[in-house]
Amino acid sequence: MTNAEAYDRGFAHLSSHTVGPLLAAARESRAPRLLDVGCGTGVVTAAALALGAEVTAVDCDPVMLRLIARRHPYATIRQAALPELPFDDEQFDCVAGNFVINHVPDAAASLRELRRVLRPSGALALTWWKADEMTATSVFTEAIAATGVPYDPPARPFAAHATPPSFIALLEGAGFREAAVEAVRWRHQVDLAAWWADVVEAGGPRFGMIGGQPPAVAERIRAEYLRLAAPYAGEGFPVCAYLARATR
Repeated sequence: MTNAEAYDRGFAHLSSHTVGPLLAAARESRAPRLLDVGCGTGVVTAAALALGAEVTAVDCDPVMLRLIARRHPYATIRQAALPELPFDDEQFDCVAGNFVINHVPDAAASLRELRRVLRPSGALALTWWKADEMTATSVFTEAIAATGVPYDPPARPFAAHATPPSFIALLEGAGFREAAVEAVRWRHQVDLAAWWADVVEAGGPRFGMIGGQPPAVAERIRAEYLRLAAPYAGEGFPVCAYLARATR
């Protein structure tokens, strides 16, 4: 289970950069019923509510859901996880998923489920990280490696679909039309010490192991992190995400 407050200060702030492009289809079509799938602490939900959408927010983590429920009482909150959603067919005008498709166990089945809950001509928008340009987190992986601490990162089944051509093929295979993918790049400007603290305290499958190390080992990893992150202290970490759009 993730520390929602730390996640909100760290990863949610990082992922908020893509919210505007992600919601472009909802904004242009004025889609009244929007599903925020994998809502986390609610950066997409907040923006969609501000657009006047009727938002349903879904996540598998009850701690995240309690936080988003406190912040956004006008959103409908449900606990669920892809590839199964507790909704009727054709219930939403737009589905937005900010960095969730890269975490699901079965991307193809998840896309079919998202298509099922969309109305005809409804819009889908999804983001995921371009792994080889994800400097903001790769410094943690490199810092662990530099210390020689044993590290067995979780498997990434989505890697097989992570390129734009592969994901477009996956969307089309699920029955979506007008599929397109674009790259979104930015600099994640953050205090390096605060970024370390928020990522480590957030826990999770990738970097939660740092917080479980003996203090001396964790401090060695932190020293390597600060060394590797130092070149980005001024302009920020260069990061890149892919944004996919499609129509049911």
